[in-house]
Amino acid sequence: MATEKTLNDLFLDMLKDIYFAEKQILKALPKMARAAQAEDSKTAFLKHRDKTQGQIERLEQVFELLGKPARGKTCEAIQGILAEGDEIMEEYKGVVALDAGLISSAQAVEHYEIARYGTLVAWAKQLGVNAAVPLLQLNLGEEEATDRKLTQLAQTSANAKGKKAA
Repeated sequence: MATEKTLNDLFLDMLKDIYFAEKQILKALPKMARAAQAEDSKTAFLKHRDKTQGQIERLEQVFELLGKPARGKTCEAIQGILAEGDEIMEEYKGVVALDAGLISSAQAVEHYEIARYGTLVAWAKQLGVNAAVPLLQLNLGEEEATDRKLTQLAQTSANAKGKKAA
């Protein structure tokens, strides 16, 4: 007879999922920064890389609170989102729309992370893992702030540049 899975199991699985995702994102951001054409885009991706490192460290603290090793679980969703970003880098290399495409890819990543962190915060509260809540909320807040910054960058710069013929 199979062991019944609980919300605790689901919480740990999602924590492993986002940990894996953050590690993959950390690897992808420098590549996106190198591909970006505008300095403001390059800077945005590098700042996000620094934030991502801090988010990984906070996730490691949550694992520690749970008495579990910080270990990722393959996240097919983030792999697919990052593969789409790679495709944009390849197909739009050297053209004016590249930065707009990179920003859209980064926002897909942000929206995934926002969904995951929002759920983890709710579950941590439900499970009484109170010490994890502020750590997860901080990650959530940073993801939301990054999404807003990317939107602003797209609206004030990258989208307009991408519209112009080379």
